[in-house]
Amino acid sequence: MKATLPTSFDRFLFHKGRLFQSYHTFGAHICVENELSGVRFTLWAPHARQVSVIGDFNDWNSSGFELKKMNEEGIWTNFFPELAELDCYKYEILTSNGSILHKSDPYAFYSEIRPNTASIIYDLKGYDWKDNHWLAKRQFNKKKQKPMFIYEVHLGTWKKKPDGSFYTYKELADELVNYVKEHGFTHIELLPIYEHPFDRSWGYQGTGYYSVTSRYGTPHDFMAFVDKCHQEGIGVILDWVPGHFCKDAHGLFLFDGEPLYEYENGYVRENDVWGTANFDLGKSEVQSFLISNAVFWMDYFHIDGFRVDAVANMLFWDMHGDGNIYPNEYAVEFLQNLNQTIKHFDESVLVIAEDSTDWSNVTKPINEGGLGFTHKWNMGWMNDVLEYMQKESDERDKWHHLMTFSMIYAYSEKFILPFSHDEVVHGKRSLLNKMPGSYEEKFAQLRLLLGFMTAHPGEKLLFMGSEFGQFDEWKDLDDLDWKLLNYGMHSAMHEYSKAVLELYRNEPAFWECDDIQDGFEWIEPNNAHQKILLFIRKGKVDDDSLIVICNFSSQQYDNYKIGVPIDGTYCELFSSDIDIYGGSGMRNKRYISSHSTPYHRQPYQLEICIPPYAFVVFKRIRRERHNAYAQ
Repeated sequence: MKATLPTSFDRFLFHKGRLFQSYHTFGAHICVENELSGVRFTLWAPHARQVSVIGDFNDWNSSGFELKKMNEEGIWTNFFPELAELDCYKYEILTSNGSILHKSDPYAFYSEIRPNTASIIYDLKGYDWKDNHWLAKRQFNKKKQKPMFIYEVHLGTWKKKPDGSFYTYKELADELVNYVKEHGFTHIELLPIYEHPFDRSWGYQGTGYYSVTSRYGTPHDFMAFVDKCHQEGIGVILDWVPGHFCKDAHGLFLFDGEPLYEYENGYVRENDVWGTANFDLGKSEVQSFLISNAVFWMDYFHIDGFRVDAVANMLFWDMHGDGNIYPNEYAVEFLQNLNQTIKHFDESVLVIAEDSTDWSNVTKPINEGGLGFTHKWNMGWMNDVLEYMQKESDERDKWHHLMTFSMIYAYSEKFILPFSHDEVVHGKRSLLNKMPGSYEEKFAQLRLLLGFMTAHPGEKLLFMGSEFGQFDEWKDLDDLDWKLLNYGMHSAMHEYSKAVLELYRNEPAFWECDDIQDGFEWIEPNNAHQKILLFIRKGKVDDDSLIVICNFSSQQYDNYKIGVPIDGTYCELFSSDIDIYGGSGMRNKRYISSHSTPYHRQPYQLEICIPPYAFVVFKRIRRERHNAYAQ
């Protein structure tokens, strides 16, 4: 490609926080200038006295490889012929106090494998994408309500080779993508895959925001992974961390010897919780850097969405060092600019807030006073449900409100229901091992938990391993306990999670009206004594409506009456208690006719049996209809 000096307009937009494709201007770009092939380097380092490029091409000696300062704005640039793709490099920065720093390129497209920290010259162009059908379909469906059940994955510990080494992006394009497709998930969400120095940070403490981690291969290899996902009908969501960054010496921290990407004041700069530095979200150049980064992943890697990490940490903190928590006006402006820009480039891209606060209108449009996210994680629902499920069966009646409270606010935002990695690590135990009771009861309650999540309004997210009942909590240095699939209950749990995802995808009532109150109706929310919830999920067509029964007790109920809104014949469409899922095999008869006797404030009633710790779904059908789930 032909590269030129950064234009005055580029520089103007960058300093105004409006250069949203700044990766075309900054970084190391292979190009031809004056008929010479080489690389142009451009860097923002306003406090530096001198900037040079060092690398394996000059034996890490900066002499003769100095960048030129364009003006007092602090942008440095130069072109060096004969440098080529895959050459390693860093910036040598002479600070205002005479110190010398060796820094990785903030805009590097590729990096050395840890523990090495140099940037690598890389040409992102040239990959032959084959996902045109997916991208066109994504645009067509952007205004439509579609099923979304996300599989959250940490690539380094999902599965490892026998020698303990990582699967590559190309290998994961077969192993992981085929697994996710077979299981029925609609999206993969990846824990951060930009470059980071420490495996056990899981990517949340990054140093190379434009550099897909080299642990698993090259940028083109990651493109191949995303491409395969799209060809198989699976969306890709990235965990993305624009709030704080790693303080390792080669990274962004005190980049040119003084605070640059971080706040100047120490009490807001230092993030003591994670040992990181907070991005200065009020600095226009930092907004150009971060918002461009989201556009970059969309542009070069066809990413379908972002889960924005730690939104609560951005929105509220001690801004004045007085011990009081205040709203961060800079974060609000940044998040609105971010969401507005992503929408400008592609309205079909998801932007999901991991926000545990009560900040209102997170998913409302910006022109209505909202932050403009497409979705928000429902952390309140997750905390309430897991607190309830960890109670012994005979104690749950006192905590029944935890299972119903979410419906008071379920439509205040566009929610995703998350059972994420955060809930199965650091001594919190796996989902299976959170369940009380005997070995069999733990599995029954995990099946019930996943069923309840499936039926509750909101899109869904499940962390890897939960689908087959990982018994140990997430071991972030080892892969999942795949050997458990050789044991009957885990194998049955694996089949159950596939079946419940198939039920979710095939029944429009579970997702078609997911964001409107007309899609849900309580039949009986207050039966705390028997620990039973009864409700209706509705689609746009009456025949699609489903009757959902969740029994959170260890008791079996025979001849149990439930109210139903429509007269007719009903079948047990789904039950978590059948034997192939590890249950007792208790079933209702194939067809059950309603009685014209009002019950539960409904005009008709059914008489059914309910297994212990069971998730059961009934549907009104024509007698001749084949019941695929009841076989």
